[in-house]
Amino acid sequence: MIESLSLLGAGGHPARGTDFTALDIRTTGLRPGHVVELAAVRVRPDGTVAGELSTLVDPGPGVPPGPVALHGITRADLDGAPAFGAALGSLLNLCRGSVVVAHDLPFVASFLDSEAARIGARVPVLPGVDTLAAARTAVRLPNHRLATVAPAFGIAARPGRTALSGARTVAQLAVSLFGRHGFTFASPPVLPALPQFAAGPLRPRADVPAGEPGWMAEAVERVAIGPDGDAYLDLLAGVVADRHLAPDEVAALAGLAAEAGWPAERVRSTHERFVVALREVAERDGVVTAAEARQLWQVATALGVADAGDLRPTADGRPARVLVLGTTAAADRLRARVLAEGVQLAKKLTASVTHLVADPSVPANEPRLARAAELGADVLDVHSAPVALGFEPPLAPAPPAPAPERARLPKVVGGRVLMGAGLLLMFFTVVGMFAGTPLAAGIFFAFFAVGALLGGWWLAEPAPR
Repeated sequence: MIESLSLLGAGGHPARGTDFTALDIRTTGLRPGHVVELAAVRVRPDGTVAGELSTLVDPGPGVPPGPVALHGITRADLDGAPAFGAALGSLLNLCRGSVVVAHDLPFVASFLDSEAARIGARVPVLPGVDTLAAARTAVRLPNHRLATVAPAFGIAARPGRTALSGARTVAQLAVSLFGRHGFTFASPPVLPALPQFAAGPLRPRADVPAGEPGWMAEAVERVAIGPDGDAYLDLLAGVVADRHLAPDEVAALAGLAAEAGWPAERVRSTHERFVVALREVAERDGVVTAAEARQLWQVATALGVADAGDLRPTADGRPARVLVLGTTAAADRLRARVLAEGVQLAKKLTASVTHLVADPSVPANEPRLARAAELGADVLDVHSAPVALGFEPPLAPAPPAPAPERARLPKVVGGRVLMGAGLLLMFFTVVGMFAGTPLAAGIFFAFFAVGALLGGWWLAEPAPR
């Protein structure tokens, strides 16, 4: 149903004039099975939203909704919702004439293909872009989960539980990738001619904005998952980010791992690796509060790896908390660098912010610049920040150039002394010759006198300017 397009940096086919339709789904599990929520957001290249679609999807009578504790969709929510086939027409109408984008496109496409095959729908192949793969190319981050990539790209809205919140974030990410980061298509996308489909009734789910992220959510952003991270680890990170891990959430995660065929030892090692990474992030800040230690121990205990979460509170040191303002690619790269270095990336200006960095797109009269200085934060520009934050060593200062006159002074003095000696020797030579000194001796001493005069003049000659 969706074919992934190859992307290039500068030099390919620009996306100018191309609309993007961002997709996100909620599913019954990690393997292609059933979609229980579908959302799409169409945006123009300038970021203008051209249309949205959101609906719960009934996978069939009596089909379990999957991990309710993770996506929040119950079987009662699905009763009366349209089937996938009834929602497909509205989805294709929104996608017509656009390039589809999704974070982890292969995962989304596999579920949509499975649903289309189940109902026997023959859908033309739509061109698509994986924003997860593109983000990995654009910036270096500890992990490239959507909740981590969004703040690194300066996207204010955090993806929440609903598919619509995720699709909105992906739409903004696509605009940024093809806009200020300059991604282009390796070949022009082929947009299939789609007819106008009959639009059936939809049942959108209420979109609850994501809450203010706490320490755990920010720590998860800095946990290194790596390019081989899997959907299970992404779900685990998302659940942990809400500050606590309830027993039903742990049970839901265990059920997903069992469905995916994971042995118990693999689940435990994944949990242990994740908790150890969280602990390292906490210790790297320089300050470990009692609340942070308690939260990490609770998460580690819930996951069955309590020993890995042994974190001791400390009282000294001050963690760096950096707020980066700006809408340029340089600002995005610095936000990503902050996370990659294990430093807290602030979302707004508070008294805990230690450094505020502004790029050239931030006006000089931006109120937060003056307010940051009042709060005692260091205000930096985006180019000097890597050195000021300790990410890069300072440039070695060039050795001071010696003062020209002072450097030449010994030569000038020596030259003048030599000229004086030559004049004195010439004087005595002339006097000696008048007094009867042999001619050969006079010529001998005159030769040395002239040599001293010439040598002294060469040493004392002013340097060319």
